[in-house]
Amino acid sequence: MQHPLTLLATLGTATAALGACAPAGEVSEGRGQPVYEGIQTILLDDDLVSFSLAMRGVKNRGEVEAYGRCAAAQYALDRSYGFARHVRTIVKKEGGAWYGDAVYLISLGLPEGLRTIDAEVVAVECAELGIPTV
Repeated sequence: MQHPLTLLATLGTATAALGACAPAGEVSEGRGQPVYEGIQTILLDDDLVSFSLAMRGVKNRGEVEAYGRCAAAQYALDRSYGFARHVRTIVKKEGGAWYGDAVYLISLGLPEGLRTIDAEVVAVECAELGIPTV
């Protein structure tokens, strides 16, 4: 089994490679482990879900995006869906707090697009990394 930080780096790299838009050169301001302050789930349509989340101790926007991805994976599994497609994630930093608004389309089958996730695989990765889900 890989070290959790290695897995987080791999997850972040994979996200960037699949089209996540993260500005380069962000300075790390986090101390130690991130603090996950909760997620609010908002059903926008039958299969379109928004996840509003808050964190502290974050090094970069990739950690916020990973928290949203983990929430989407677990949400899909809880509703007996197997997949999700990332629509968008907006990340803001205010003082020491980071906020994310992630939108995912959940589906039974693999949706079209490049930014899809297999909910079961991602949920396992999240558990291994210690990232909470909904």
